[in-house]
Amino acid sequence: MAGSIDTGSSRRGRRALNAEINVTPFVDVMLVLLIVFMITAPLLTRGVEVTLPKASADTLKAPSDQPLEITLQASGKLYIQETEVNAESLIPTLNAITNEGFDAPIYFRADEGVAYGEAVRIWGRIRQAGYTKLSLLVDPKGEAQ
Repeated sequence: MAGSIDTGSSRRGRRALNAEINVTPFVDVMLVLLIVFMITAPLLTRGVEVTLPKASADTLKAPSDQPLEITLQASGKLYIQETEVNAESLIPTLNAITNEGFDAPIYFRADEGVAYGEAVRIWGRIRQAGYTKLSLLVDPKGEAQ
C-alpha cells in the first residue's frame, strides 16, 4: 500500500495530558518562608534594652524552661521580664510569679552604667529571699577591661 496515512495510532509526536500538580514550587516557597521565620523570630524576642558589661566567660547551656529576667537599667529602673517594678515590690512580685518556687531559674541583667553597689543590693535581696538558681548575664563578645 503505497501512500498509506498514519491514523494516529502511535503517540510519538503528541504529549499525554498530565493531571498531577507540580508541588516543587510550593515546597521551594515554604522552605524560603521557614528560613525567613527562623532568622527573624529570635530578633523579635528582645527584652528591656541595656548595655551589658563585657566579660570573658564560657557560654551556659540554655535551660529547658524559660527563666525569668530581672533587668536593672542605668537609670535605676528595675524590670521583671518587661514589666517595671520598684525595688520594694521585687520579692513579693517574684514570689507571686514563681509560686514561691525558689528553684526557678532567674537571669539578672544590669547595665554597665549601674553602680556596683546597687546591682549587688538587688542581687542580695533576691538571694536572701531564697532563690537559688540566679545567674548574672554579661556580654560574651567583649573582653574584661
